[in-house]
Amino acid sequence: MSIECPTPHNEDEVVLLGHGAGGRLTAELLDRLVLPAFGGAAGPMEDAALLPGYRELVISTDSFVVSPLFFPGGDIGSLAVHGTVNDLAMRGAWPLALSVSLIVEEGLPLAELRAVLESLGKAAQDIGVPVVTGDTKVVGRGAADRLFINTTGVGQRHGPLHPSAALARPGDAVLLSGPIGLHGTTVLSTREGLGFESDISSDSRPLHRLVGTLAPLGAAVHALRDPTRGGLAAALNEIARDSSVTVEIEESAIPVPAAVASACDLLGLDPLVVANEGCMVAFVDAGAAEAALAAMRSVPEGAQAVRIGEVRLPEPAGRVTVRTLVGARRIVEMPLGELLPRIC
Repeated sequence: MSIECPTPHNEDEVVLLGHGAGGRLTAELLDRLVLPAFGGAAGPMEDAALLPGYRELVISTDSFVVSPLFFPGGDIGSLAVHGTVNDLAMRGAWPLALSVSLIVEEGLPLAELRAVLESLGKAAQDIGVPVVTGDTKVVGRGAADRLFINTTGVGQRHGPLHPSAALARPGDAVLLSGPIGLHGTTVLSTREGLGFESDISSDSRPLHRLVGTLAPLGAAVHALRDPTRGGLAAALNEIARDSSVTVEIEESAIPVPAAVASACDLLGLDPLVVANEGCMVAFVDAGAAEAALAAMRSVPEGAQAVRIGEVRLPEPAGRVTVRTLVGARRIVEMPLGELLPRIC
């Protein structure tokens, strides 16, 4: 079974599945087509943006096209809420309100739609964030794949916590809140009937409370990112690029569940590029690393938090390396195309 979208020779002529993967093809699409249409980028590519004129208000928007709609540990409804809340949290913001828009394909059983909406509503209620507006469209059979969900979230930043992908500094400790690879492996296994989903489930969950534990550390928390599309590899490369630093991580320190490792071995995947929906990477001042780990471990979302690396002098800037189990170093590249399509 082939699960990687090959790199074409004419990627400028048509949109490819890999353009939505969150890796190098996505960056090319943004730089060459999307951002120029809107006047160009005003700064680093963040998960959420500050609202102009409202210094402490943050906004984020996202679309969810996961297949299948239901998977162990979640579904497209709860995933839409968690993903949007987490993007706000990565800018240090507490969620205030959500909008939800549905694109429904004709023929979707109403029972399935009801189950998704009930799950979405429960996820929002559990977090305490209201869904205040939205829209519903129905398209003909074959015009969509059952159900797509678009969400927008508005949040308010914790006073002293102002993380940005551009603020990582040499000497920073790199912390990871928990195991990687669970979401992408679970969704792929469920879709393809590989059987690994009997041993694992998606890590989809909200991370705003976890981020809230770091608020007392204030300016010592430099950058936060949830490694969704493109996995930990993409998240680290984005921060290294936007902060113009070099990041080095230890392979032995990265928690990879046994079932995830087995699935990746079978499929020829690197766990570093597999999507997650319930963990985050944090770049914090080295002097605050132990306090940050203790804070993260004080809540269930961060109970397995570990230190996985550090930021080095930018030589060369924007590079991510991993020290392997045998002591060698290898470069961790930004993922190119779509390894695991329709994961989020």
